[in-house]
Amino acid sequence: SLYESSTFEADLERIWQQLQPLYLNLHAYVRRALYKRYGAEHINLRGPIPAHLLGNMWAQSWANIFGLVMPFPDAIKVDATPAMKSQGWTPKKMFEQSDSFFTSLGLIPMPPEFWNRSMLEKPADGREVVCHASAWDFYNRKDFRIKQCTVVNMDDLITVHHEMGHVQYFLQYKDQPISFRDGANPGFHEAIGDVMALSVSTPNHLYSIGLLDQVEDSSESDINYLMSIALDKIAFLPFGYLMDQWRWKVFDGRIKDDEYNQQWWNLRLKYQGLCPPVPRSEEDFDPGAKFHIPANVPYVRYFVSFIIQFQFHQALCKAAGHVGPLHKCDIYQSKQAGTILGNAMKLGYSRPWPEAMQLITGQPNMSAEALLTYFQPLTEWLISENVKNGEALGWLEYNWTPYAGQVQQNSRVHFLGISLGSSEAAVGLWILLGIGLLLFVATVVLGARFFSDRSRAFRSTSEMELK
Repeated sequence: SLYESSTFEADLERIWQQLQPLYLNLHAYVRRALYKRYGAEHINLRGPIPAHLLGNMWAQSWANIFGLVMPFPDAIKVDATPAMKSQGWTPKKMFEQSDSFFTSLGLIPMPPEFWNRSMLEKPADGREVVCHASAWDFYNRKDFRIKQCTVVNMDDLITVHHEMGHVQYFLQYKDQPISFRDGANPGFHEAIGDVMALSVSTPNHLYSIGLLDQVEDSSESDINYLMSIALDKIAFLPFGYLMDQWRWKVFDGRIKDDEYNQQWWNLRLKYQGLCPPVPRSEEDFDPGAKFHIPANVPYVRYFVSFIIQFQFHQALCKAAGHVGPLHKCDIYQSKQAGTILGNAMKLGYSRPWPEAMQLITGQPNMSAEALLTYFQPLTEWLISENVKNGEALGWLEYNWTPYAGQVQQNSRVHFLGISLGSSEAAVGLWILLGIGLLLFVATVVLGARFFSDRSRAFRSTSEMELK
């Protein structure tokens, strides 16, 4: 196993149980906001949330509905995009700024090959490219690249630092034998990029690099900021966990091939508290809508990375001498934090991952404690709000669906051996009736002509006999 643990599944379940109270409070708060927006017909305050209302195709991130659930709409919203555009930032400047972040920690600057061979923005010559951001190690110890269609906005600035984190990892372990040029475990690579993003997205950091005019120090702005992070990080956790839960159970036979879709939605209900917006059956294959399932790409690495990145962040903030709430920490310009991180990254895959964890955090285990510490102010606020609103945590009416009691206009039916929507089947039925009517008329006409011709022939024969 890449995670070198015989109890890996049990360890993940233990961590999820630690995180579940925070998720349940976030779920209840968001469900109430959706109820205010869409009403009782579409949202049950004691049931699961319809998956299509959360702003993402897979409901794995709820960040796109932040405007709908923002706790304090009048507080300042952290957004560096206007300043980036007014100051004339370019995609290259975004990568240069990220490079300066890493070098401020005493880490390795990007080599010339990176700047000469990377694709940092979408080509203007009309070439078709895959724009999904990715980092590449060409395993010759000098050629490292990023492929990204960068847009000048804050979201992509965070993505730039994430991808540069991957390249920094490549640079740190490049002198290892080729078999060891990888992360300590699959989650480490993702976590290194994200731990940088946790600093870069803070108002203090954006202010320090001239992208915010001021930093509002108030509990309202703090809760808004933490909510924006939680809609991405906390909302993702159950999805990141259940993806490979489903796959492992398929592989070991616990999920049979005649219940793939049913068990997929059972897991989404159990962990995410979501239900499908329309009826699903075994003729559907909803897991396949996520790239990583048909492409056979393991997914639990993202769940792991979302846990350990907060452990890394907490340890590096301590090394940097940060005092105060963890969510306000920025490790920018801390050589002490950079030394700890660089020493762990240099190991690559040459040592068991608990040893790399020990180098960074001082202990070898994966734990949710740092994440819970980071979100503690938001957790307390959510609990207070949910108690005030009389929320029922969880989805006690788990059988509720948004289509219950409604006549489904687009339910699937079998028509001539083909699975069609009911409206499509109705059209097909009318076409068949039309064809049948045409055949009937044609048969009548041809029959009349046949009997008419036969009658004339009979009369001609009789006349010849009379003559």
